[in-house]
Amino acid sequence: MRPNPVPEDQRIPRNLWDRPPWNRWSFQNIREILPTTEVWRGTGPRWDLKEDPLALDDLAFTDRLDQPTTVLQWLTDNFADGILVMHDGVVRYEKYLNGMTPRTLHLSQSMAKSVTSAVAGILVGRGQLDPDRPVTDYLPELAATGWADALLRHVLDMTSGVRYVEDYEAPDSDIADTDVASGWRQPDGEAKFSCMWDQILSLRDTTRAHGERFEYRSIETDVLAHCMERVTQTRFADLVSEELWQPLGVDESACFTVDGAGYPLADGGFNASLRDYARFGQMLCQYGKANGKQIIPSEWIEDTLAGNPEIFGADNNIGTDRGAYRNQFWLRDVGRRIMMARGVFGQVIYVDLDHRLTIARLSSWPEFLSKERKHDDLLAFDAITQTLGGG
Repeated sequence: MRPNPVPEDQRIPRNLWDRPPWNRWSFQNIREILPTTEVWRGTGPRWDLKEDPLALDDLAFTDRLDQPTTVLQWLTDNFADGILVMHDGVVRYEKYLNGMTPRTLHLSQSMAKSVTSAVAGILVGRGQLDPDRPVTDYLPELAATGWADALLRHVLDMTSGVRYVEDYEAPDSDIADTDVASGWRQPDGEAKFSCMWDQILSLRDTTRAHGERFEYRSIETDVLAHCMERVTQTRFADLVSEELWQPLGVDESACFTVDGAGYPLADGGFNASLRDYARFGQMLCQYGKANGKQIIPSEWIEDTLAGNPEIFGADNNIGTDRGAYRNQFWLRDVGRRIMMARGVFGQVIYVDLDHRLTIARLSSWPEFLSKERKHDDLLAFDAITQTLGGG
């Protein structure tokens, strides 16, 4: 996409922008592909990050195949765009690849769910949201949907029984309809839904009792975001700006992709810089404190760490048998205080509260999901943790 004008054979296909090889460029240039809305950083002071650089490129560890590798090799082999490591609140390692710069806004994919959760936690702390209340208390229109008897807790933990198929490769799945409803894809023929709200209202079936087990479904985050908009009477992007992004003291304004009704895609449309993703993770690592203030209630962090592995399912575990999902965050192991924001194609913010460690790593994998790459991620994170003295 560098020649000017761009030759026809190098232009990003409108419905394949997030697929390889085009995602290597598009994840850093969403505003040139899709309509977006700003998440303003405001005019407040920046949260200055202390720095004490440590050379980690050559840090050696053993990968999942029991083969020797290094941090730099792991990054390059796994299509990394950038990584930032903080320990004890200090930046120890920061690296940009694939043309990314400190000012580049990178698509978060489903790390956006954890950003949404953080703001939800603020509203819960104020009493504006209650996880134990029915979803229909906030959105009465959902009485005619599968969420009719669900609690907000079920939405937060993705344990409602609502039927929603999230198969990224299936053109007839519900997530494929979400791609069109959100504006990420153009429909083949007439679109089923013109916006996310219309798709939410269409989901009337359930497959099991609410609360029975975890099943990853992106639409749950958008139900949560609509609840948040309703109780605050504030558009979601403005809510994130006012409650999180401005208090956090970020470097750059962020942005969300928006659907045909102007709704910001809470489940995956957030874009921010690497340093600002790291600030978000470090705030979590400090029990919600950052930039001289308590941004998220510490109780929300504690509640998030209290996941239930019994309803999680073995297929979701990578490198551990006690994983869980709670409040739109992944928990590596309920016996360890590690929470993760994850997104397809290799996005991750890894927050290890026990070892005071935050790692933000952005990528453009050729696959939506890869258990092999995720496993190597954890091995790399463990090597970094050990090196930084987090025993």
